Amino acid sequence: MAEPPPSSAVAAAVAEPRSKYRRSPDQRLTGMPPGVPYIIGNEAAERFSFYGMNSILVIFMTTYLMNSQGQLDPLPNNEAAAWTHIFKSAVYALPLAGAILADGVLGKYRTILWLSIVYCLGHLTLALNDTRTGLFIGLGLIAIGAGGIKPCVSAHVGDQFGRGNKHLLPKVFGWFYFAINVGSSISIYLCPILLDSPHFGPHYAFGLPGVFMLLATFVFWLGRNRFVHVPPGGMTFVRESLSREGLSALGGLCFIYLFVAIFWALWDQSNGGEWTLQAKNLDLKLFGLTLLPEQVQVVNGLYVLAFIPLFNYALYPFTNRFFPLTALRKIGIGLFLTAASFVVIWCIQLRIDAGLKPSVWWQLLAYAILTAGEVMVSITGLEFSYTQAPRRMKSFVMAGWLLTVTLGNWFTGILDFLIPALRARGFNLDGANYYLFFIGVMLSAALIYTLTARFYRGKSYLQGDEPIETCGAS
Repeated sequence: MAEPPPSSAVAAAVAEPRSKYRRSPDQRLTGMPPGVPYIIGNEAAERFSFYGMNSILVIFMTTYLMNSQGQLDPLPNNEAAAWTHIFKSAVYALPLAGAILADGVLGKYRTILWLSIVYCLGHLTLALNDTRTGLFIGLGLIAIGAGGIKPCVSAHVGDQFGRGNKHLLPKVFGWFYFAINVGSSISIYLCPILLDSPHFGPHYAFGLPGVFMLLATFVFWLGRNRFVHVPPGGMTFVRESLSREGLSALGGLCFIYLFVAIFWALWDQSNGGEWTLQAKNLDLKLFGLTLLPEQVQVVNGLYVLAFIPLFNYALYPFTNRFFPLTALRKIGIGLFLTAASFVVIWCIQLRIDAGLKPSVWWQLLAYAILTAGEVMVSITGLEFSYTQAPRRMKSFVMAGWLLTVTLGNWFTGILDFLIPALRARGFNLDGANYYLFFIGVMLSAALIYTLTARFYRGKSYLQGDEPIETCGAS
């Protein structure tokens, strides 16, 4: 029996895109697809909400967390850092479920819209309840919402392009990442101010990201008539995933993803985790201002905004004249840069362990090196994953890319939980030893990657185009 037409605004927002909507990109279009600005606007607002909440999470847990009797009940540093990594691992593991829902059942549009509502409810819970119960329920809803929509949004961007404008994909994924960092930079600066203010506090600090998540949902809904809506594959998605071609694509990418997971094990320490806890022991005076520890990470987003055009329009074209920068080569260089950033952090920690108070400028240097690595690993990997995914598996493969973040955070989070037990057994990861351990892990991964990436073989797929052979290069 047919459903009656939806009458409420919410029902209209989540209704299935009508059949008049385009199901494949215009292959003659050579310019920017009309739906892209709405997706990028949605991503900027959603990332404002996520990174604003994430920037204050570890400080909230170690300073402001309450119990059910209204008394302070903070977590120790290592537990707060560990739970932050476990939360992020859930955010980046759940995209597997979201991708199956999108590619196999609902389609990307409806999956993004429905789970955005769950996401908003998570922010509302954090804003209203500052106890451990509110924290775990709120973070659980955010993990379901954010985790479910993440692979769909990036795949939805790629679905807008055909053979006529496929040359714009690298720049668009760059601008997609640019939008992420515009939103995150603003929120990482503002939310700690609200948290630290006696006039506002946790309720407002978590409430502002919730408002922006609601805005993100609305902006996405506004673009519904401009999007290409690739329908769900149903059993076609299952057959393509289990075909020789599908399994070959997944196998080749999984090999690359193992090394990228190590990258995220290090990078996420800079994003409201161990680097933020280190910043509590720095001289935080900068240009006459005294920063809050959780505000230092805002420079990551600012560096990204500067590095994307610098790399895309100057550094990459110049380097390509002498040394062809394939996607796999960019990732390899980024892995080595990530290790170099931790060398700076290790040197900072050595001075802190000696009773000194280093300047925050040293951590800004580490962020600059880390961000250069991030641009070469994360943006390149995002675009590479989309192009290597068979057409009916786009969201599923993007979920596999995001799963690398989960694996990296599992590794770091479990290690953080085990620090006291390891210390008791004579394996000391306190202070500078912690960062030295990760330098060794990252350098080892980068070297093995460099030796093995040359053997990668794959194909590039775009909607409505023929697959093109892709080979690795060292």
